Amino acid sequence: MSQEPLNDKEKSSSTLLNLFIGFLRVGFFGFGGGPASIPLVYKEAVDKYKWSSADEFGDILAIGNTLPGPIAVKMAGYIGYSQMGVLGATVAILATTIPVVVIMIAILTSLREMKDQPWVQGVTAAVIPVVAIMMAKLTWQFTSKAKDGLGWTLTFILIGASALLLEVIGIHPAILIASLIAFALLKPVKEGDKE
Repeated sequence: MSQEPLNDKEKSSSTLLNLFIGFLRVGFFGFGGGPASIPLVYKEAVDKYKWSSADEFGDILAIGNTLPGPIAVKMAGYIGYSQMGVLGATVAILATTIPVVVIMIAILTSLREMKDQPWVQGVTAAVIPVVAIMMAKLTWQFTSKAKDGLGWTLTFILIGASALLLEVIGIHPAILIASLIAFALLKPVKEGDKE
């Protein structure tokens, strides 16, 4: 039995519903903020719904990190906008933020009574290794992507320089990312590079 192709209105409704469901999952399961949310957004946007490629996702993440505010909301807004314009951005942002607000209110109202319970401390401790593995996987994917464009030597030099600037000297990540973007945009183009 063949299925009729979706018309434009049905495609729009389906995309909006998928944006809502995908980013609702990010909002509900992104415990720990940006570090936990980024791999979840990747899973929804790249792996599940194919809203962006892995390369585009890396660009969205890099630019999003230079801007103020929660990274999951910024990414939801951009991805939603790229799929369905202002309505898509609105749906994705609401889906990302509503669970956080509801969970935060629920947790804060009951936290005073339960914060010393062993099961609460156990849940918090159990989430940390899961987030660490998700971040390690994402780190490896970004390192591999950088290697493809820069080679291993330059990739490791940039990783080392970034660690020094961010962790030892204490430069804000947005300043470092903005500087790299400015360098790439303002770098003189050699005659051999022009096509």
